[in-house]
Amino acid sequence: MFKNFFRLLLLVAVFLIGGWLSYRYFAPQTRPVEDSAVLLEKIEAVAKLITVQGQFSEIYNYSEYQGYFSMLWDKKVLVRVRATVSAGYDLNNLHLEADPVTKTIHMSALPEPEILSIDHSLDYYDISEGFFAKFSPEDYTRINQRAKDLIRDQALKSNLIPAAREQASKILDLIQFMVESAGWKLEVSEPAPSFHQ
Repeated sequence: MFKNFFRLLLLVAVFLIGGWLSYRYFAPQTRPVEDSAVLLEKIEAVAKLITVQGQFSEIYNYSEYQGYFSMLWDKKVLVRVRATVSAGYDLNNLHLEADPVTKTIHMSALPEPEILSIDHSLDYYDISEGFFAKFSPEDYTRINQRAKDLIRDQALKSNLIPAAREQASKILDLIQFMVESAGWKLEVSEPAPSFHQ
């Protein structure tokens, strides 16, 4: 009886190992299918001077509570946002004029520094959805935009814009040095006074 049990056990083991090996080596492997169509929509000439960059990180908590029966209707997500914010100057309205007779370059004042770009990435953590409340693609788009807006607000409250202004004065000093080294003179017009209400 022990021999029969041992044979049955051995037969089951061989069958299981054979099934596992068949599945492992002969089953069709799933491969992800990717399809992409990248279109260049527009090329635009820009003249922007990035003078400083700031690295920001944020934990953003988004939740929708419907009150009673929270396991059915509530949804929430915790998002970590990492961003590189570039600040500097849009030079499209900068005017340069050279006078070869007096060897003078006339340059308009730099505009006020601004945030030129925000390059951010989001990592989603702790996604909780109710039985009847699921996150839609529109929700994720709204969360992405809101996280970017919060980073922009924080960047404007930080010392990024004053640092951009300080760095621009160093760049203007370098331009003036280069112009004067060539035997020319640089004249920068004074910025127009800004009136804040």
